[in-house]
Amino acid sequence: MAGIYLHIPFCKKACHYCNFHFSTSLQYRDEMVQSLLAEIALQKEYLAGHAVETIYFGGGTPSLLPPADITRLLEELHRHFSVTADAEITLEANPDDLTATTLQSLRDADINRLSIGVQSFFEEDLRWMNRAHNASQATGCLELAGKTGFDNISIDLIYGTPTLTDKHWEQNVQQATALGIPHLSCYALTVEPGTALDHFIQHHKIAPIDPDRAALHFEMLMQWTEEAGYEHYEISNFAQPGKQSRHNSSYWQGRPYLGIGPSAHSFNGLSRQWNVANNSLYMQNIRKGVVPFEIEMLSPKMALNEYIMISLRTSQGADLERVTERFGQDKSEQILAAAKEFTEKGWMQQEGAMLRLTRQGKFFADGIAAAMFF
Repeated sequence: MAGIYLHIPFCKKACHYCNFHFSTSLQYRDEMVQSLLAEIALQKEYLAGHAVETIYFGGGTPSLLPPADITRLLEELHRHFSVTADAEITLEANPDDLTATTLQSLRDADINRLSIGVQSFFEEDLRWMNRAHNASQATGCLELAGKTGFDNISIDLIYGTPTLTDKHWEQNVQQATALGIPHLSCYALTVEPGTALDHFIQHHKIAPIDPDRAALHFEMLMQWTEEAGYEHYEISNFAQPGKQSRHNSSYWQGRPYLGIGPSAHSFNGLSRQWNVANNSLYMQNIRKGVVPFEIEMLSPKMALNEYIMISLRTSQGADLERVTERFGQDKSEQILAAAKEFTEKGWMQQEGAMLRLTRQGKFFADGIAAAMFF
């Protein structure tokens, strides 16, 4: 089984914290869609022998595309790939784009899962982030989506921002769970180099982000979602039973995937490649029948370190039997030896061949993984 990701590199405005590849000019939107259609055909052999069980429109802001273009892209994917009948087809969307008419058109286009960038239900947070939508649209689009028949919805929430009080963070999470939103992706605010947020901090226009506030919000989040019956199945992701993201889970399980569009990444088990993160260069090359990408062959050491990093972020954990099978018994023994420090601290636990982070260990997930790298 495999997945396909399509990167739609357009946004109405730039959020202060975002470092993804996008353009705020829609001037070449139609040409970009043509390029995406062309790349689908050019990449038709990349997943040879694999059935496609997930398709994900990400960005950027895919909801800026007319639903007719979404339909065209899906038809082209079906033309060149073996897409399963029950494929999960997700579209990222911003609340201000989701009118009743648009939502119905997306349903008609076979989108069966929405990932909505709510971020917060409070106006002051949205203004601070420079989001394009307001608090009323954040709640209104969720009600409309439910009325239109979407029952597989994920929303993004951000915590640790200077404007977000502990009480408002609680209300954000409680509002999401009260609405019965089946999937929550919750991210601590991070300062990425080159973003507007980074610039503001460097020039002392705003105070540095407080990591203790983010840690407190994360602790609260784990407690509230557990009480509401959500499974904490990945560090940043919480789902009602059976509502985990199949697409993102395939990444964490090391399955192959194809990325279409500028800056999109692909993985076939042996190598990783990524398209040029420049809309103009991407479209120029596609017009010539060339996919502009760089490639990196994965050494056994790189593959093992990646497995350690990704698996420890999930509730399933790292499987030492799988490590032995893929990388050798000696590597499994070395991982177990390195884990001893963290099991003694109560940050990790071993159950048979599985190593998993405890709730306390999840606060240090990246550091623990890095300490176990080869």
